[in-house]
Amino acid sequence: MSNRTAGLAAHLVGSIEWHEALAHILKSFDCVTGTLHRTDPSTGLLMLIAHQGIPPQVQAMLLPKIDNIPFGKGIAGCAASRKKAVQLCNLQEDLGGVAKPDARKTNVQGALAVPVLGVDGKVIGVLGIGKMQPYDFLAEEISDLDHCAALIAPHL
Repeated sequence: MSNRTAGLAAHLVGSIEWHEALAHILKSFDCVTGTLHRTDPSTGLLMLIAHQGIPPQVQAMLLPKIDNIPFGKGIAGCAASRKKAVQLCNLQEDLGGVAKPDARKTNVQGALAVPVLGVDGKVIGVLGIGKMQPYDFLAEEISDLDHCAALIAPHL
């Protein structure tokens, strides 16, 4: 177990405080912003259940847009539809169309999202983290965030 995943299990007992679990993950990865979405089985949309570090000046505009995300839309939606990690070294300069224009207003640059998979292999959520500077997440960091998602999965 890497240092990045150590201690997460302690946040996943009893009545889970998802904001606290997300804060623990962000600290472990030296990130300032993050989201956790759960797939709503009735709509198929990713529903926001926790967020940290979204700048207050954009929350009113951004939260309604990330509250329910279709698979394939934005970084979280792409991670869900591809069933694999999606990262952007610099969300501000994404020319591939993964990042949505309103996401740029957060000033997040390095971004990584991984799917949370159920025992049947279906996407039951997405975990995303971000840094305020351009950043290429290392393979080990991606693997560690995948491990965090696997730890979260039985509780989501």
